[in-house]
Amino acid sequence: MRLVLVSANPNKLRELRHALPDWEIELLAAEGEPVEDGETFLENARIKAGHGRGRAGSDEWVVGEDSGIEVAALGGRPGVHSARWADDPVAALLAELEGEPERRARYVSELVALAPDAVEVRATGTLEGVIAAEPRGSEGFGYDPIFVPLGESRTVAELGNAWKAEHSHRARAALALAERLTAR
Repeated sequence: MRLVLVSANPNKLRELRHALPDWEIELLAAEGEPVEDGETFLENARIKAGHGRGRAGSDEWVVGEDSGIEVAALGGRPGVHSARWADDPVAALLAELEGEPERRARYVSELVALAPDAVEVRATGTLEGVIAAEPRGSEGFGYDPIFVPLGESRTVAELGNAWKAEHSHRARAALALAERLTAR
């Protein structure tokens, strides 16, 4: 099956390709990105999928994805604003949590797939963890240098891209989506 991912992020494409090896997945080749003005990850994923549905081939599935990090001590922030929260989001998050003992956080990924007939299939993936005191590691992207998954002592950036491809919030959402699409 062929999926078209509505994203300008090649890292997300790489992660989805790894999680869904039996699918042909490409980035949407269209001008302009949709305005992500939803209040939830699901709303933003739907916005992206809808944007793509109008531009993709009539026989292609279109996938919108939105993800970010929710930090307990910040009431769930940065949430849907994770990607555009600050010029240096890692430094900004560490500054906000300075002296804060509550470090629980979770990554969230929402995937919305629209069939050629516009039927919606969605999936969610989460990864629970804590925020480290300082950045560590060189792989991954975004908040990975400060996110320590539950049960681990290293950050996602230290665990590496191979670990992330198997265990991330996006990988979990992709596997759930694959199950739903296969059952369809």
